[in-house]
Amino acid sequence: DSDVSTRKLHEILLQYKKKEPNQEEDHLEPESLKMSGIETSYRQGRKVVVIGGGIAGSLAAKLLQFDADVTLIDPKEYFEITWASLRSMVEPSFAERTLINHKNYFKNGRVVTSPAVNITESDVMTADGAMIGYDYLVIATGHNDLFPKTRQEKLSQYQTEYEKIKSSESVLIVGGGPSGVELAAEIAVDFPEKKVSLVHKGPRLLEFVGEKAAHKAFDWLASKKVEVILNQSVDLNSASDGNKTYRTSGGETIHADCHFLCVGKPLSSQWLNGTVLKDSLDGKGRVIVDAHLRVKGRKNVFAVGDITYIPVSSRDHNIFF
Repeated sequence: DSDVSTRKLHEILLQYKKKEPNQEEDHLEPESLKMSGIETSYRQGRKVVVIGGGIAGSLAAKLLQFDADVTLIDPKEYFEITWASLRSMVEPSFAERTLINHKNYFKNGRVVTSPAVNITESDVMTADGAMIGYDYLVIATGHNDLFPKTRQEKLSQYQTEYEKIKSSESVLIVGGGPSGVELAAEIAVDFPEKKVSLVHKGPRLLEFVGEKAAHKAFDWLASKKVEVILNQSVDLNSASDGNKTYRTSGGETIHADCHFLCVGKPLSSQWLNGTVLKDSLDGKGRVIVDAHLRVKGRKNVFAVGDITYIPVSSRDHNIFF
């Protein structure tokens, strides 16, 4: 959970008020700082850089802004409440409340609107050529996605997607995970007259949850006349040149005026292979951290959110945070 892990990070970083980054762990000062009483000299002397303005990164920057000199690096100028994004596709005005400029909640720090491209032992480099020094670094880059840079561009994108759905008589959704299921539900509720088809390559919807919940989701979609096709994939290129008929791997054909691809996105960690943290990734590209969210082999570098991997022994199973 990004909220829980980020608040944990906040508590951990506050314990470092008397500890230099190169000091041994035994010299940690356990007493947390009070946000209202922290001295300006300390704020200026402790440089914290947060890379990533999603849920985990934005919350980390917000929580730490009065306890240190914090810089937030993000390719976009806004934070988005991501679990509301699919609602915004059928109700664009909803996004007015779910897209928040970083500077609206992060008023005591610095925002650099550019992707991070490299990390050294002391600095972060961005695509626009900036070099930002750090005493402590927080990596929260989440998953790869193509976000518009400005809030207004994102609002316009939702309006375009809404018009796309509104003007279509039939919609194809590829992917039966949380995003695909929710988008199908949003369209079915707001546009009950439209034909909605959902194709998923797995044996059931929402494969990461229990079968009971998955079956309940299937039955609900069926009750809204959503066509759900399992154990098949879709050749999206089969509907090129104006042809609106798609072919599935099982030989079925689906007519749709538009389609939405709702499949998992890769972690935004490949760029770390060219940095000093290249040896801190596991085989799946996740950043390996300890129980204190510190990156493997580092005392002053932390990672939070979806990009992290914490092996926790629990009844001989691994739990991933």
